[in-house]
Amino acid sequence: MRVPRALAGLTVALTTTACLTAGATAQAHGRGGHLPPDARAGHACSADVRIDGFSDALDKTTFDSAFVGNLSALAVDAHGTVDALSDRSALFTLDAGTLRPTKVVPLADEHGRPLDSEALAVDRDGTRLVTSETEPSVRRYGRDGSRVLGSLPVPAPLRVAPAGRATGNLTFEGLALQPDGRTLFASMEGALTGDRTDLVRFQTWQRPRARGDFRLGPQYALQVDTDAAGTALGVSDIAPTGDGRLLVLERGFTEGVGNTVRLYLADPAGATDTSKVTDLTGQRAVRPLHRTLLADIGDCPSLGATAKQPQPNPLLDNIEGMTVTGRAPGGGLRLLLVSDDNQNAAQTTRLYSLTARLPRR
Repeated sequence: MRVPRALAGLTVALTTTACLTAGATAQAHGRGGHLPPDARAGHACSADVRIDGFSDALDKTTFDSAFVGNLSALAVDAHGTVDALSDRSALFTLDAGTLRPTKVVPLADEHGRPLDSEALAVDRDGTRLVTSETEPSVRRYGRDGSRVLGSLPVPAPLRVAPAGRATGNLTFEGLALQPDGRTLFASMEGALTGDRTDLVRFQTWQRPRARGDFRLGPQYALQVDTDAAGTALGVSDIAPTGDGRLLVLERGFTEGVGNTVRLYLADPAGATDTSKVTDLTGQRAVRPLHRTLLADIGDCPSLGATAKQPQPNPLLDNIEGMTVTGRAPGGGLRLLLVSDDNQNAAQTTRLYSLTARLPRR
């Protein structure tokens, strides 16, 4: 996996900004730069994941007359540019060092209509792939996001009813392009009608070379977790690990309790192609993606974060976007996550910097 040089100081910048938000408690944890070795253990979320910092600096701000919020996806390109996608049809460019907006472009479909834009990936030629969960769709935009260049085919069952079997607002919430540029994954947020509620589908598109047109590829099933009330979590985003596997972010919300957010590692190797399986009911012949829990984000230390509504951990919010920003010493991955505040006074736009160590295959 190529690591943009411009992102080398990203974790430090975010940690320093977070220190201003979290106050004295954060300073006691030593977050004014690289963590000293004895402090890193105190930032563990699990044996495989630690939190390096967070920032609320973007919360309820505007840039160039655009509200900086409703952020549903993040992506990084080869030059170190950090894109933040708003589900209100806007694409922000963030400075890799400060994570402050430097540009915003309104998105639209082929007819000039706004999108319910939810997921984002950057192709190797710099074009942007953006999903809308209305149809759903995957559109390709020019490098600056101002022009639609085309769209990818979507299997009929994945379309929103009555055209298909998907539920509105529960379609393509995650998008991940493998670093070789040949396989693109889109994750459904929720199950199709007829499928078991804890089984969601991942659609792929493939191409023989790193550039060119994508064609429909295999489809897979993922069994998602449930929250304390037994409700199936939704897949809010996915990201490539660089070795063919995927990071999967699962999220749920319970009124009066707050959010559940868990980070998993999923492996397509050996999984069944479900594109010809009408109903996923847990049948033995269908092998879902093998997944491993890396961390429950609710188990991370709060680092002095505060919440505007009840949360199991005040660090939590509606975490919806995730991208890999580079490699950490020792082979781990540095991750950047973002929460979608839904332009709601009771929610926060928050950026999170994590380091994840991946188990071997």
